[in-house]
Amino acid sequence: MANSAGSRKRARQAENRRQHNASLRSMVRTYIKKIVKAIDAGDKAAAQAAFVAAQPQMDSSVNKGIFSKNKIARTKSRLNTKVKAMA
Repeated sequence: MANSAGSRKRARQAENRRQHNASLRSMVRTYIKKIVKAIDAGDKAAAQAAFVAAQPQMDSSVNKGIFSKNKIARTKSRLNTKVKAMA
């Protein structure tokens, strides 16, 4: 357990940051799930709309250090390929 006042404050800040980051991570994952759900349903228009809505959120999460650049690039590429492949 933290003993000094400074380390107690650090522990509080770390916990607040952890919760905020978890919230952002969850939000991005939900955006991704919406795209996957639309693809599985076979609704290209909804999948495209969900993908367009999700892209800025995914890029923003990279800038905030929530996800790595390569993971988001890979995810966007795979989702975009699936959306484009829909008839």
